[in-house]
Amino acid sequence: MASGVTVSPSGVTASHGGSRPPLRRARAAAADRRLGWLLLTPTLAILLAVTAFPFAYNLWNSVHQVNLTDPNGGGFTGLGNYRSLFADPVFRQTLLRTLVFTAVSVATQIVAGLVVALVLNRSFRGRGWVRAAVLVPWAVPTVVAATSWKTMLDPQTGFVNQLLSALHLPGADTNWLGGEWTAWVAIGITDAWKTVPFVAIILLAGLQVIPDELYEAARIDGAGAWHSFWHITLPLLKPALLVALIFRTLSALLVFDVVFILTGGGPGNTTETLSFINWREFLVSTDFGTGGAVSVVLVVLSLLVAAGYVRLFRTDEGATER
Repeated sequence: MASGVTVSPSGVTASHGGSRPPLRRARAAAADRRLGWLLLTPTLAILLAVTAFPFAYNLWNSVHQVNLTDPNGGGFTGLGNYRSLFADPVFRQTLLRTLVFTAVSVATQIVAGLVVALVLNRSFRGRGWVRAAVLVPWAVPTVVAATSWKTMLDPQTGFVNQLLSALHLPGADTNWLGGEWTAWVAIGITDAWKTVPFVAIILLAGLQVIPDELYEAARIDGAGAWHSFWHITLPLLKPALLVALIFRTLSALLVFDVVFILTGGGPGNTTETLSFINWREFLVSTDFGTGGAVSVVLVVLSLLVAAGYVRLFRTDEGATER
């Protein structure tokens, strides 16, 4: 029919003109997506210039023999640098230490940050002042924070040992930075003091978008605090947890400044991390081939961790719809 109206077997008429609004909406959505990509183009170009070129340069170095002290270097080695790295027991121990530090520090800081965020999310007098005070450690530059903790942990004049002695607690005579395990404890405490506020702020933002009506309905149904936390807070906090986990894990994998200031990698090389080795190979040994290989290992680890978190926190909405 010229009018575009058809008659169904049941006698009910239908017009095909109703398909035009959805088509227009689809075209508008496509135009919005194109505009979004267009607006993002300058930022993406800058990010590619800042990150893609250094990564490509490191990747090239990692498969070549590049050493500023060797004028005959520069030859292609393929995976030779990687084989040398993983054949080195010092590198394997450093890799293991870095992974263990990352796992322990991230787990501790996420739990501590969640506790702080839950406290700051409650209503109490002076909450704004407390929130501002919590942000102070995060606002302090890492170099300043690490130097302050190194001074406080001094076995002779440090505040920590003096406080333990005044309270008659064990550890008052400990040389915190002189032993392997105590040095790692010091590194972990310094890193946590600096970054737990960052985790708390991210999780606090996630807590504040959870509707209070859900908790009220749960209370009416007789749910306790733990039940509400496990079945309401945690599921709805997954996006914020994902962001906090990715940021903190990548930061822990790349930890360098805290270690460099507190221990310098010592005693011996027992507190060296992958980033510490990377710095040493590039700036001390000027072995760009080995340094590039270490950089690529760090990038691969970071990508695997990020992909693992995204897969772990992926919602089941798509599966439910299918």
